[in-house]
Amino acid sequence: MTATPQDALARIPGWEGASCSELSGGLTNRTWLVCTGGRKAVLKVDSTQRVAPFNERLAEQRIQTTAAEAGLAHRVLYADERTYLTEFVEGEVWVVNDFGIESNLEKLAQLLRRLHSLPLSGRHFDAVDAAESYVARIDVRNSETAQRCVGIVQILHAPHNLCCCHNDLVAGNIVATPELRLLDWEYACDNDPLFDLAIVVAHHELSERTAHVFLDQYFDGDGTRWREKLGQQMTLYNALVWLWYASRPNPDPQQLMVFESRLP
Repeated sequence: MTATPQDALARIPGWEGASCSELSGGLTNRTWLVCTGGRKAVLKVDSTQRVAPFNERLAEQRIQTTAAEAGLAHRVLYADERTYLTEFVEGEVWVVNDFGIESNLEKLAQLLRRLHSLPLSGRHFDAVDAAESYVARIDVRNSETAQRCVGIVQILHAPHNLCCCHNDLVAGNIVATPELRLLDWEYACDNDPLFDLAIVVAHHELSERTAHVFLDQYFDGDGTRWREKLGQQMTLYNALVWLWYASRPNPDPQQLMVFESRLP
């Protein structure tokens, strides 16, 4: 049985009896804004203990704490196997249009270079394992495309270079406070740094010109040399995200069509 937010807060010193209001947008857990004594935090409560491709919550805490110390994330206030409490900081969450502003791309590239210089987490992202876990939950009507995606993942999964990555760099996980910080470190672990860049480009459908600007910002003007490898990581991401959408309860056919159209 999933604990109520009040049950979870009762175990966290200083947060007992805090007021709670549920936040929208959570796809894999329920999330609340909690307030007490002028303080605000974000509470996540899981129905079961997290397993790969997610981090276990205590592993997520370790990675996010390292990132927070580097100014890249909010502080973790409490974590156990099914409960996660982080500080709430006012800010503007990015939307797709923010990726079209060159100064934003420069800030994001600088943030990612700092992220990718953090110590390794000790867990690498296993794309094949993630793909297979998604396939196990996919409706048989989507099995042909699912197997196509798995084939893509099997070919492209091996990282060229490992570093600490966020692995979920969608707009809703980037917030200006006013300095940029990253939210939701559930998938963060060691991976190819180009996978993080590929999510930014592929998920938000950056134009060829905008993608080039972003690569140049990250690679100090040498982005062209990395364009082919970025394309490979974009293909890997598109295959994985199609599998993820298809594995959701009652997947949106429109979303599936969008990401299927991006497959080679």
